Amino acid sequence: MSVDTAAIETINQSFYTAIEDADLDKMTEIWAEDTTDGQVSCVHPGWTMLAGRGEVLRSWALIMANTTYIQFVLTDVRTTVLGDLAVLTCVENILTAGEEGEASFAAGKVVASNVYVRSAQGWRLWMHHGSPVLQSDDDEEEEGDLDG
Repeated sequence: MSVDTAAIETINQSFYTAIEDADLDKMTEIWAEDTTDGQVSCVHPGWTMLAGRGEVLRSWALIMANTTYIQFVLTDVRTTVLGDLAVLTCVENILTAGEEGEASFAAGKVVASNVYVRSAQGWRLWMHHGSPVLQSDDDEEEEGDLDG
């Protein structure tokens, strides 16, 4: 594993830990600054694309304020470093608590692409895109059978 790959995977884990800990300060530190050439962007599962650091960070503040419990187990992590850009793809296996006061939990899967850019402050998140993986009870038995 290269030094850059290790650094990307470390900051990526910090990104998910910030969500789990509802740590908006850490989340703010992880995201890159907008530049004259472009803006950071984020697509939460089921949301439209958000563009611009302020809008992206507001969305995380809203999610954190309204999430009582969330835990991520990342699988199928793949990292590619291309000069000053890096792309990390993974499957987010998510466990969340039910509505406040409920003792229920829900699980889900999201396929995520995270793009990092090398900056003077180190690697920073430029784009996060999460797409839900819809599964029925039958899908788990047939997983891997592409002929369906």
